Amino acid sequence: MKYLAVVVALLGQFSFSNWAFADATSKEVTVIPTVEKDFIDAINGFEKSQIIAQFGEPAKADDVKVKGTGKIVASIWQYHFINTSSDGTYYETTELDFIDNKVVSVVFLNNDGSDIDNSAEKFEVPTAKPKS
Repeated sequence: MKYLAVVVALLGQFSFSNWAFADATSKEVTVIPTVEKDFIDAINGFEKSQIIAQFGEPAKADDVKVKGTGKIVASIWQYHFINTSSDGTYYETTELDFIDNKVVSVVFLNNDGSDIDNSAEKFEVPTAKPKS
C-alpha cells in the first residue's frame, strides 16, 4: 500500500509537470509578445490568422494581388497601440509587411500611419528557424 501511495504521488507530479510544461509551451507558441524587440524576434513565427486572433482585424490593410488571378502575394497591415518600446510607451501605429502569409518587416510609427516619415523605425524580421 505504501508503494501505491508513492506511485500515485509520482504520477501526480509527472502529470502536473506535463500540464505545466504544455501550458508554458502553448503560451510561447500562441501569445505574440508586444514589447518591440521581442515582437520583432517572434512575429515571423505567426500566420495572419494567429495575428488576427490576438489583435483583431488591422485598422488598415492593403493587398498586392497578381493581375489576372487576384491571388494576394503581399499585404501591408496597420495596427494602433499594440506595441510598446522598451520603456513601456506605446507606438501609435505598427505596420506589418507580409509576403504571402509571413511578416517580413515591421515599422513602428509615432503617428497614425497615414504618412510614413524618416523618423519611423523599420526592422527587417529575422526568418523563423525551422523546428527540429
